[in-house]
Amino acid sequence: MSAPRVSLWLGVAVCTVAFAYGAWERRWIADDGLIVLRTVRNLLAGNGPVFNVGERVEVNTSAAWTYIIWFFSWISGVQTEYVVLTVALVLSVAAIPLAMLGTARLYKGGAGWSRLRGSRLLLLPAGGLVYMALPPARDFATSGLEVSLTIFWVALLWWLAVAWSQADRDPVERRDVIRYWALTLSTAFVAGLSWLVRPEMALVGGLVLLVMFVAPIGWRLRLGITAAGGFLPVAYQIFRMGYYGLPVPNTAVAKDATGSKWGQGFTYLMNLVEPYSLWLPVLALLLAMPLLLLPARGARAPLTGRFRLPRGGARGLRDQLQRPAVIVAVMFLGGVAETLYWLRQGGDFMSGRVLLAPLFLLLLPVMVIPLRIPARQPGDSKARGFARLAGGTAGAAIAAVLWVLVIGWALHATTLRGQPDGTSIGRTGIVDERAFYSLQTGHAHPITADDYLDYPRMQALQEILRQTPRGGVYLPSIDYDWWFIDPLPYPRPDDVPLRQTVFFTNLGMTGMNLPLDVRVWDQIGLAWPMASHTARLEDGRIGHDKDMFPDWAVAEAKAYPKRPALPGFIDPDWVNQSRVALTCPQIQQLQASYSAPLTFDLFKRNLKLSYANYKLRIDRVPEYTLRMCRLDVPPPLTDDQKSMPKP
Repeated sequence: MSAPRVSLWLGVAVCTVAFAYGAWERRWIADDGLIVLRTVRNLLAGNGPVFNVGERVEVNTSAAWTYIIWFFSWISGVQTEYVVLTVALVLSVAAIPLAMLGTARLYKGGAGWSRLRGSRLLLLPAGGLVYMALPPARDFATSGLEVSLTIFWVALLWWLAVAWSQADRDPVERRDVIRYWALTLSTAFVAGLSWLVRPEMALVGGLVLLVMFVAPIGWRLRLGITAAGGFLPVAYQIFRMGYYGLPVPNTAVAKDATGSKWGQGFTYLMNLVEPYSLWLPVLALLLAMPLLLLPARGARAPLTGRFRLPRGGARGLRDQLQRPAVIVAVMFLGGVAETLYWLRQGGDFMSGRVLLAPLFLLLLPVMVIPLRIPARQPGDSKARGFARLAGGTAGAAIAAVLWVLVIGWALHATTLRGQPDGTSIGRTGIVDERAFYSLQTGHAHPITADDYLDYPRMQALQEILRQTPRGGVYLPSIDYDWWFIDPLPYPRPDDVPLRQTVFFTNLGMTGMNLPLDVRVWDQIGLAWPMASHTARLEDGRIGHDKDMFPDWAVAEAKAYPKRPALPGFIDPDWVNQSRVALTCPQIQQLQASYSAPLTFDLFKRNLKLSYANYKLRIDRVPEYTLRMCRLDVPPPLTDDQKSMPKP
């Protein structure tokens, strides 16, 4: 076997084993990861893809992740926590070698390893080491969130797109024609999944589809690309709009991409860069790039068929699109666009999480780098300038030093536990999520829902629900050992369902530790549309910058609206105003879209009104919502009206 091939596969094996070990050592499932499993439980129970029975709300950002976990849970019969742990670990670990093999194709080309024979190259891991050495990358490899699926999708798209860019677009033999069609349609299909993997990843998948569609491939193949890349996401989008009544997941409404928080975004970026000195390996790889792009004697350049501005207008430009250089540029541009998107959004409250996929995209071209073994060849003295430096001993020495620098940084980064003081939520609102929940639950590796019973309030909640089966609204107190209960009226009117409603931020641990017939709402709005359709708070914590008042929950659940049943921090006047505000036509239209019995007529109506539902905003102060809806504000309640009747 040749040196490039041996060095590549040795690096792949080492990186795969090392990342698998590192991810397993930091294994856990996040509270937000458990949110997905509540939906999976409902799917397995026959209640549909919902979080609360009877409420069609898409609580999970990644539709693909939800159905992947459901499929493996259904087919295996294994406890869902262990299913998601296994699937996440496998996808995360597989992404690293797949991305490395995709980058290696830039050097060996579509013809195979024969192109590198005699090239005196070693293909060594670089960008993959940078990613896997980061503590957040190892944390979110098994977190139960869709990070693992996202980076695996990026790696698979990269491998396919590079292979497509190197394929002969005018094959002669029938077998080669079939292979080319299969490769092209597979690449288009994977690119089209971007919208289902994570909505913002459509920036990357869309760019790849655009390049493929515009390339000179013929109209029959263009129609195939359109069908392969568009059928599944379009079909699911029609289902989403008709079933849920929204054009995007409810999480996108709750997190609200409107407005910009650049300052918080750069704070979030520095939270990832500074503790691990991430700038050091990135700078080293940037400096190495010019050395890497020049071919060694006997080898091909990594971006063979480099892009040149053609003569011949648009047609000449199209002829240049099916090139490795274009795919590299597209994926790099996608990484830049994703980074800017999250900086504008303000990042996230989990340290590093949403920047992992953009970082992975940016590292793709240097997942492996070539180290040239210098050898004096006839004619070397005729080379001039940088080409002579890059191809000679000095160039090899510089590349080796930069690679050793990356190795040294990676070894150092693997010794870091995570964010300093990451278990406390400071002024930035960013926290080391794994360390936080490990501390709060007392488990080094919180994985199952039972592990989260040791989180404050969880055991008390289970006990109080058992003691009060008649239903009501359950609200957390400052004391972790008990909850406020606002019971349902007695005798109960016919229009008030006998139901327990828990109002709490931590949806994952709460939903997974409670029966499916218990409704779980949150003030952020991930599972409760009344909260998700409020305005984003200007100075709120990222990811938690919506905070619906519990008065609305009491009103919508039709719990007892008077004292002393009503907790002291809830105003009976606001409950009364919220009750009237819920009669607003726009709000009733929204509620009907997700809670009315699903019929074909409702499905069609949801399709037509989904965008209007998405744009609807409710003021969390009920009086302002009443004025927005042009409804009369009810007069203040008297003291007698605020209290339960005397016996």
